Amino acid sequence: MNAVEIEEAVSALAEQPFDAEEFPYLFLAAFGNKETTIKRLRAIKGSTNASDLPDGVLQRNNIHIAVAPPGEVSRTLAALRDSLATAKAKAKFILATDGDTLEAEELASGETLACAYKDFPNHFGVFLPLAGITTIKQIRESSFDIRATSKLNRLYVELLKNNPYWGSADRRHDMNHFMARLIFCFFAEDTDIFHGSYSFTGTIERMSERDSSNTHEVIGELFRSMNTPTAERAAAKLPRWSDGFPYVNGGLFAGSPEVPHFSKIARSYLIHIGALDWTKINPDIFGSMIQAVADDDERSALGMHYTSVPNILKVLNPLFLDDLRAKLDEAGDNSRMLLNLRRRMARIRVFDPACGSGNFLVIAYKEMRTVEAEINKRRGEANRASEIPLTNFRGIELRDFPAEIARLALIIAEYQADVLYRGQKLALAEFLPLNQQNWITCGNALRLDWLSVCPPTGTGVKLVGDDLFQTLPDQPQIDFENEGGETYICGNPPYRGSKWQDDEQKADLASAWSEHSQLAKTTDFVSGWIAAYLKYARSVPDAMAAFVATNSICQGQQASEIWPIVTRQEREICFAHTPFTWKNLASHNAGVTVIIIGIGPRSSRSKHLFGDDGLVRECEVIGPYLVPNIVDTVTKANRPLGPQSTMLFGNMPRDGGHLFLTIQEARELRLKSETNPYVRRFLGSDELINGKLRFCLWIEDGEAEAAKADALIAERLALVADNRRRSPAESTRAFADSPHRFVQIAGTAKNSAIVVPRVSSENREYLPVDLVTGDCIIGDRNFALYDAPLWNMALIASRLHLVWIGTVCVRMRTDFSYSNTLGWNTFPVPLLTEKNQSDLNRSSENILIARERHFPSTIAELYEVKSMPYDLQEAHRQNDEVVERIYFGRRMKNDTDRLENLFKLYRKAAA
Repeated sequence: MNAVEIEEAVSALAEQPFDAEEFPYLFLAAFGNKETTIKRLRAIKGSTNASDLPDGVLQRNNIHIAVAPPGEVSRTLAALRDSLATAKAKAKFILATDGDTLEAEELASGETLACAYKDFPNHFGVFLPLAGITTIKQIRESSFDIRATSKLNRLYVELLKNNPYWGSADRRHDMNHFMARLIFCFFAEDTDIFHGSYSFTGTIERMSERDSSNTHEVIGELFRSMNTPTAERAAAKLPRWSDGFPYVNGGLFAGSPEVPHFSKIARSYLIHIGALDWTKINPDIFGSMIQAVADDDERSALGMHYTSVPNILKVLNPLFLDDLRAKLDEAGDNSRMLLNLRRRMARIRVFDPACGSGNFLVIAYKEMRTVEAEINKRRGEANRASEIPLTNFRGIELRDFPAEIARLALIIAEYQADVLYRGQKLALAEFLPLNQQNWITCGNALRLDWLSVCPPTGTGVKLVGDDLFQTLPDQPQIDFENEGGETYICGNPPYRGSKWQDDEQKADLASAWSEHSQLAKTTDFVSGWIAAYLKYARSVPDAMAAFVATNSICQGQQASEIWPIVTRQEREICFAHTPFTWKNLASHNAGVTVIIIGIGPRSSRSKHLFGDDGLVRECEVIGPYLVPNIVDTVTKANRPLGPQSTMLFGNMPRDGGHLFLTIQEARELRLKSETNPYVRRFLGSDELINGKLRFCLWIEDGEAEAAKADALIAERLALVADNRRRSPAESTRAFADSPHRFVQIAGTAKNSAIVVPRVSSENREYLPVDLVTGDCIIGDRNFALYDAPLWNMALIASRLHLVWIGTVCVRMRTDFSYSNTLGWNTFPVPLLTEKNQSDLNRSSENILIARERHFPSTIAELYEVKSMPYDLQEAHRQNDEVVERIYFGRRMKNDTDRLENLFKLYRKAAA
C-alpha cells in the first residue's frame, strides 16, 4: 500500500463506529497487514500476539496496541511503555485509545501524539513506518497533503465515472483546469481570501440539491462570479448568494465556465474535501501530490512521486542560497550592505526548465523570502512588502496540468510568506485580484529557446491572455520587474538511458545536441538539458545551472564525450554531489542513483564536492568523473594499452534456456560415453560469485548430427531452433538452422580462463575474479582472459584496479559495471620484467590458496566485508603491496593517491 491508500483506509476506520475488540486488528489492516498476519495475531493457539497486557495486541518489531477503559488512555499508554513485552518484541510504536481520544508514541524518538479519535487520520503520517514506508520528515509533517491528494483523487475518479468524455484527450485540459480552480477555492475559503460570510463549500452544500442534480450549476455560478470584475457585476446578473465572492482574475476562472456533472457521491466527496483545513497546505510537495491525481501514469503510486525538500536544497544551496546566507551573515546589522543584498535578491531569476509542479521554484522562493524577511527585520522594516517578484521564478513543463499547478503553488507560497512575514491583514489586502501574467511555459524544454522564456534583460515569455493556463499566439510580452540580475537554472530533468529512449525523445535529444549529433545517440536524456544550458550560456555568460542527473553522465564513455564539450565553452563543474539514491516515499520502490552537477563559467574560485556522508571536499577542479583535481577523460580502447592480455566477452546462447540442463539431466548425459563430451559446466556471473552449479550443452559444428542421436538433446535443439525462428532479432533468427551452438562465441580456453563478472556489488573491497578450468563455458555475463598468464589476475584483484574501474566505468545504480574496452584495455600497466611477472603470479596463487582453505565458501561469502577471512585479507594486502611497488615504487596512501598516479600513467600510455 502507498501512503494515499493507507490514508483512505485509516479515514474509513475513523468514520466507522468504534469497536474496542476489533480496533487493533482493523488498525493494522489499514497499514497494509495481510489477512493471514491478522489471523495469526487473533489465534488462540500459536498466536503471534506477544502482548503481556489484557486485551493488548503486540506485533513484533512493529507496534503494541491496547484499548483503554473510558478516560484511561494516558494510564494505558504508560502501561504499554513500561511493558516488558514492548521492549522484548522491539516495538517501534505504542498506541492506546478508548474510542474518544487516542495517544501514541514513537519509542525511538520519543515523539508523542495525542488527539481526538476521529482526528487521528490527520496524523497518520506518524505511523507510516508500520507499512514499511520511509518517514521523510516533510511528509510526516504533511499528512494533510496526502489526505487532500487522497480525497481529490476519489473526487476526480468519481467525476470521470459520471463524465467519461471529460477524460478524453480533448477534454483532459478542461478537467485539470477545473481541479485547479477547486484547489484554489478550498485554500481561499480557509485563509480568509474569501470573506468569512462566503464559504465556498458551505454555499455548495446549502444551494445545491442533495441529489446533486444542480451541483454543477451552483459551482459554475460561483466560478462566474470570480471571473466578473466588480464594475460588471450588475450587468452580469449574478445570483445574490454568489455575488459576494471576489473577482479573482489571473485567468484562473476565465475560459469555459462548464463544470462536470456531479453524482451524489461526488458531491459528498467535494464537501468532505472542503471540510479539510486547507491552511495546512504545503506548496513544497503539494504540487507533486496533486499532479498525481490527474496523471494516469502516476496514479498507481499516488503521492509517491515528489522531490523532497532536503534533496531540492542539495541543488539550490550550493547554487546560490548558501551565498545569499553568507552575505547576510557578513552584512550583520550594516544597513547599507543589507539594502544592497535586498536589491540584489530582487533581481535574481530562478529558472527550472523541467519544473513539473514547481517544487524547485517554490523552495527557492520561500528560502529567498526567509532571507529577505531577516534583512527587513534588521533594517527595522518588518512589514515591508516583498521586492522579490514571482515572475522572476520561471519554468518550462511539458504537460499542462503540472504547469498549472506550478503557478498555483507559487501563488500560494507567496500568500503564505506574506502572512508569515507581514501578517494576515496586509497579505489579504494585496492578494486579489491575481496578476494575469503566466510565467510558467507549457512546452518542450529541448525544443524551446530558453532565451524566449528567461531572457537576461528586457521582456520575457509571451504568455498573457484571457486564460491563465493557455498559450495563445500573438501575445504581448512580460517585462521582468527587475531586469539584468543573476540567472540560476535548476531542476530535476527526466531520466532515460540512450537504449530506452523512444523515437520522440531521441529526436528531442538530437535537437538539443544539434551541434554534436553523435552525443544524441549515446548519452542519457538528461544530457539534453546540459546541451540547452550551453546554448543559453552563450547569450547569458554568467548564468549558472545545477541539475539532478543520472550518475552515468559522469561515468564511462559519456563522461569522455560530454565534459570536453563543456570545457571547450569555458564552462566547468563548479560543485557536485557524488552518487546517492533518489528514493520515492515508499521504501519498496526502487530508487534511482543520481548525482547533482553544478555548472558555471570557469573561475579560479575553489570548487566543492559534496558526499552523501555529509563531508564536503574543497578542490581546485572537479573532473568529469567527479574526482577532485583530475580533469582527464578515458576513451574506449579496442586493445590493451599495456602488456596485459586480451579480455573478451563470454559466450551468449540466445536459446530460450533450452541449451541448459538441470543437474540431474547433466548427470544422466555424462554417464553415457556418447553424450558425455557435450555436457560442460556453465559460468555466468551468479555462478561465479555465488558458486552455483549450472550445466549446458556445448556441441561443436562437426558433432551436431551425432549429438541428435540422443532423444533429450534432439528435443532441446528442436526447441532452440523454434525459439530462434520466433525471435524479433534478425541476428538471432539467422542461427535457427544451427541450434546446437551458442549465437555468439567469443572463445573457449584450452587450459584455464581468468573470469570477471560484468556487474558486481560495490560492497566489496576487491573485484570478484577467479581462475577456472578450460572445460568451463564462460557466459556473456562475464568477461574472460582465455589461457592468459596468471599475473593478469593479480592486477584485476588489486585495489588499484578496483579504484580505476569504479572511476572510469559505468555503474549499475552504484554497483560496478565492468568493461573490457573502457576499464581493462585502458588500465595503465607498466612494462613488466620477468621478476615482476613472477611476483604477480605468486600473488595470484596466494589469493587462490587462501580461498581454497575456506572451501566450499563462495566468493560472495569470502568477500563479505565484515567477515572476510584474515588470511585472505592478508593475501590481498600483500598483492596490493606487490602491484603498487611495481607501478610506483611505494604503497599508495589512499584511493585519491592511487587515482592521481594512475591518471599520470594513463596520459603517458594514451599518448
